[in-house]
Amino acid sequence: MNTNDKISRRDVLKCMGTAVISSAAASSGLFSLASCRENVKKRIILYFTGTGNCLYVARQLAKEGAELLSIPQLMKQKTFEIEADEIGLVYPIYGHMPPYMVRQFIQKAKLKAAYKFAILTYGARKCDAVEIWDGISRKAGNAFDYINTLVMVDNWLPNFDMNKQILIDKKIPENLQKITTDLTARKCWHEPVTEEEREMHRGFMAYTGLDPEIGFLMKSEKYFTVTDTCIGYGACVSVCPRGNYELTSQGVKMQGDCEFCFACIQNCPQKSIQFAKNETDPLLRRGEVNPNARYRNEHISLMDIKRANNQF
Repeated sequence: MNTNDKISRRDVLKCMGTAVISSAAASSGLFSLASCRENVKKRIILYFTGTGNCLYVARQLAKEGAELLSIPQLMKQKTFEIEADEIGLVYPIYGHMPPYMVRQFIQKAKLKAAYKFAILTYGARKCDAVEIWDGISRKAGNAFDYINTLVMVDNWLPNFDMNKQILIDKKIPENLQKITTDLTARKCWHEPVTEEEREMHRGFMAYTGLDPEIGFLMKSEKYFTVTDTCIGYGACVSVCPRGNYELTSQGVKMQGDCEFCFACIQNCPQKSIQFAKNETDPLLRRGEVNPNARYRNEHISLMDIKRANNQF
């Protein structure tokens, strides 16, 4: 059957035939008249990704015909009104909080849907991420019916060796299947948060000194440096969701507000971007666990990250 708004003569005849058969069956008490057209629910999934984890999850949760929209691209285009039967949002938690760009987006967005869900990915600790997101989204007038977390590979380089992280079985397919089942049933549920998790988050915020209304919003020129192994490939220019990198005749330059998504450092094929040493900063005083190990989700290509984040 045609999927456009116009119905062909052939479709009309098929519907008439279906109606005759259904009517006869209804008179015998077998079943009621069936609709000619199935009411397919449209699902749109919004996502933010730095190393591909959330894009992979968004793809897995997409129904047939679902539309995936990159939040950095929506911000770039100033597109904030989204309407569908179902709207999903997938983002990575940084210090148990959403990326600042995701926070900016939800504060400006007008999401119209009968069912809204959010999946928050993390690597080690989720703490009270669900309650944090519920508070932010409700305050913005965009409350979500379903909020859950999903453990993935942790790409926080100061604490974890990427080569070791990828070897850990975090039951991703099994957990994704549980979430998929919930969403198919349009389950209304928020993953519970314990008082211990709330206390852990409060301790983290006291230790780091981060602003809870902002989270991780750093200056790229303060936290990253480009080494002399750089060959000017330019992946960093395309994968940064804030467009902080520029390829000049003097090499790669960076400047501007940074989401700390690590898209630049993780996706550089030469491993030429590293953390700047800062002994006084509690986040980076230990440097990197393994500067020679980098990570991108195995199901996601570098081009996928570029398409999602490119600001030029």
